Amino acid sequence: MLRLDGVSKTYRIGAFGGKSLNAVRGVSFELRPGEIVSLIGESGSGKSTIGRMILRLDQVTNGTISFDGSDIAQLGRTGTKAYYADVQGVFQDPFSSYNPVFKADRVFAMIRDAYFPGVASGEWQDKLHASLASVGLSPSDVLNRYPHQLSGGQLQRLLIARALLLDIRLLVADEVISMLDASTRIDVLNLLADLRERGLGILFITHDLSLGHYLSDRTLILHRGAVVEMGPTLKVFGDPRHAYTRMLLASVPQLHERWRDLERNGDLALPPADSRDDPAPALVEVDTDHLVALPRKGGSS
Repeated sequence: MLRLDGVSKTYRIGAFGGKSLNAVRGVSFELRPGEIVSLIGESGSGKSTIGRMILRLDQVTNGTISFDGSDIAQLGRTGTKAYYADVQGVFQDPFSSYNPVFKADRVFAMIRDAYFPGVASGEWQDKLHASLASVGLSPSDVLNRYPHQLSGGQLQRLLIARALLLDIRLLVADEVISMLDASTRIDVLNLLADLRERGLGILFITHDLSLGHYLSDRTLILHRGAVVEMGPTLKVFGDPRHAYTRMLLASVPQLHERWRDLERNGDLALPPADSRDDPAPALVEVDTDHLVALPRKGGSS
């Protein structure tokens, strides 16, 4: 369904754009229907940039992103509209997706105008209410309300319901629960898992390893814009082969340990890393479908 081949993104920075920043370096992976793939990395690792390129909010510098075999960069106006009928995104801050002067259900009116202009009002209401019910929302609780009258969890669910109205095939979920409280997080996670069971492909972008482990089928670990380890989630978490992956896992707080014990844990030291100016590291298969970046000369993995 979705395929990235050697995708890179370079930004011009500094005074008059005289310098460059390689935000993403040579990323390649596939996402299949009914699969959740987690992109995991610390802030600045390039994971959100990848999501934005998939959603065509940023242009690819090098490489290709294809959907059903078609390069999304080559889509015209009609093709782009059809692409957004299949691919939608939900972002970290739900409040930023709404105009505070309009009621929250305006997002549904925009979908109706763009994709369902000929649908009768009664049929549209049935379709809308079914979409809200599928994400655990009651129409009477959320419709005709302003964004400030709803919780962050309700607003995120509204955005997911908007995507489901289009019967999408791929959802880019970028840090969708990082601003939600703990009780709401599990509800949204379970909702995403349920959508996966219905055949929806999900790219789950997060910096939280525990969330990726809970939810995803496959995991990609990003460091300085490049993939350093990827494979089935149970293999990446259960048998991490790259030093950076091991460092991330060692940094996760444990319920049975105190911070004093963690302070003395020597595994928390950062491993040697390549520069963003270097080419993306080559990946080798260390187990079935489990790929790890080769160490650079003088580095470790």
